[in-house]
Amino acid sequence: MISYILINCSPGSEEEVISEISSVAGVIEVNGVFGKYDVFVKISSENPDAMEKIVSQIRKIKVLNSHTLPVVYGQGGTIDK
Repeated sequence: MISYILINCSPGSEEEVISEISSVAGVIEVNGVFGKYDVFVKISSENPDAMEKIVSQIRKIKVLNSHTLPVVYGQGGTIDK
């Protein structure tokens, strides 16, 4: 199961947020981005319960302002193998 998280964080805290998120088990990609959101995160788990634990760990990061969680893989297909 793959999900994507789009995050807004406090101005200037992007590097700290990326560093903290990258240490969370289940995070397979994290990047700073420009535009409406500051950070893009791709997470993977075997089941919805494990996904919820990953998301819960990310939500505990104190410099996050808001987040859109999760956009779950499955609608419309994928190019992932």
